[in-house]
Amino acid sequence: MAEKSTAAAVLERYDIRPSANTRAELILPLLHFDITWLYFHPVQRLLFFDSPCSKAHFLETIVPKLKESLQQTLNHFLPLAGNIVHPLNSGRPFSRFVDGDSVSLTIAESDKDFDYLTVNHPRVADEFYACVPQLPPAKHTPDDVILPVLALQITLFPNRGVCLGITNHHAIGDASSIVRFIKAWASVNRSSGDPKLIDDKLLPFYDRTSVEDPEGLDSSYWNLIKQSRAVESPPISFPLNKVRSTFILTKDDVQKLKHFVLERRPEMHITAFTVTCALVWVCLVKVDAATEALADDEPEYFGFAADCRGRLSPPLPASYFGNCLAFVKAESTHGLLKGNDGFLFAAQSIGEAIQKTVYNEKGILDGAENWPREFGKLIGKRLFGVAGSPRFDLYDVDYGWGRPKKFESASIDGDSSMSLCKSRDFEGGLEIGLSRPKEKLDAFAAILTEALEKL
Repeated sequence: MAEKSTAAAVLERYDIRPSANTRAELILPLLHFDITWLYFHPVQRLLFFDSPCSKAHFLETIVPKLKESLQQTLNHFLPLAGNIVHPLNSGRPFSRFVDGDSVSLTIAESDKDFDYLTVNHPRVADEFYACVPQLPPAKHTPDDVILPVLALQITLFPNRGVCLGITNHHAIGDASSIVRFIKAWASVNRSSGDPKLIDDKLLPFYDRTSVEDPEGLDSSYWNLIKQSRAVESPPISFPLNKVRSTFILTKDDVQKLKHFVLERRPEMHITAFTVTCALVWVCLVKVDAATEALADDEPEYFGFAADCRGRLSPPLPASYFGNCLAFVKAESTHGLLKGNDGFLFAAQSIGEAIQKTVYNEKGILDGAENWPREFGKLIGKRLFGVAGSPRFDLYDVDYGWGRPKKFESASIDGDSSMSLCKSRDFEGGLEIGLSRPKEKLDAFAAILTEALEKL
């Protein structure tokens, strides 16, 4: 667990169980899609809502309603109330819900500045952990390690707003699955606890037999990964010595970036995702080029995940619950990316990586047996990545308090990833979240501004 240097005052702690009339047990095997993430750090999301209320109203009205709606929602998302069972001796890991399992819900109060936390300019990263829930500690038996998969926290900023914190074990589900849960819970809470009003598109599909595994990836991934690391993620150490900022690309910015590439590389398949990631990648490389002695032939990598659900054979429904991601790796060199044409090289590298994996004629899983080793080789290398996707719009989540004022991906404090989501305020725009030492983030902002002005 992380030791919170900036903790909020805990008002209540609850263990929320699904209703007693739900099924007594649900066991799902972890597939290779899930096993990949078994030793990954927890995923932490924060949603800030500009909803002024008193402490009395919060505790007497909002909290009871949230507890009831959470219970109703968990009836449909039983794996989130359960645990991952990690065998120590034989067998593969699996997800298990049994009657009596629950989700940890913390109710807290913070005296921090709500407005400071919800702006775009640099803010001290440590300050956000007052709102970040921690997964309960693992339970150890002679044969297994039992890993909780979800923790929730509602933090009141008296007479200013509330923050919903969601922390999940990545092996239980990817962004598609967790965002569906968040939206389903919001729907139930907004409709005063009526689970019948959950959009059918949000209800999870659990059939793991629908995922074909002709190459035996489940077994090969497990045999490889179980030898690699400890079962539990290392704790977060404070201070982080980082600040986090949000950068906005408007629809016009994105169109200019795409036009810039296509004017010079008309044969390239370019998307908003491609040019946004390429721009951030190059700006980050240029920041490091100014402060570190790096050789021009030093490899530079950019990694991200692509949803496989609709690209498997046979395809899975969009509501498939769990992980279903392909790994995509773009590669270039430090010398190419820091040069005048760095953005073009980055866009080309990312575009070709997408073509090679996502649009592979042999299928999106072609070469998947090598993914763990390929990405294992990148440990200690210059690797940047993406957390989140514009496909999952958390700014349309409404618990009855209106749309969120701000989304933050706290998880990016722990690695070199950027967060990416739809813009709240600019139709067709994108929000980029970064967490870096202040001097590097300031340098990034200057380089980014200059790059956009030249378009």
